[in-house]
Amino acid sequence: MANELEERGNALENEYFHRQERELLEKMKAKMASESLLESKLSCPKCDGKLKEIGYESIKIDACEKCGGVWLDAGELAQILGKDEAKTGWFSRLLG
Repeated sequence: MANELEERGNALENEYFHRQERELLEKMKAKMASESLLESKLSCPKCDGKLKEIGYESIKIDACEKCGGVWLDAGELAQILGKDEAKTGWFSRLLG
């Protein structure tokens, strides 16, 4: 009887550690996938440099650290133009 209890305890202990290892592996895989996704989003389409998020008039835009190119996400150009309606900003002067 004592041997059966010891075996049951060992089985429960092994199950516990197996579950802990599986959860840790899932967390590590999720972290690696998010880092990989983040890295793929941060490549400059022109020169393969790294894009860095910068703020312009409280709008987050992407600028390449290598070539200086500026990349806008969907809707960001409209936001910039909307904030620059007074025709006093450099962007309006550039287009106007």
